[in-house]
Amino acid sequence: MKAALQAAWRRAVQTARLCCGVPDYDGYVQHLRTHHPERRVPSYAEFFRERQAARYRGGGGRCC
Repeated sequence: MKAALQAAWRRAVQTARLCCGVPDYDGYVQHLRTHHPERRVPSYAEFFRERQAARYRGGGGRCC
């Protein structure tokens, strides 16, 4: 029961962060280690800066 509540809490926190635009660093690290072991894992600060740049990069397509 405790494990199920912890898993539900983690999913709720992840959902809330994604709704606010905060990327999932832990999920990204897990993906890198599983699928791209040759790549260096960036620090959270590096990851956050890259995600923010990708999100707010000017590239047209949006009017505002």
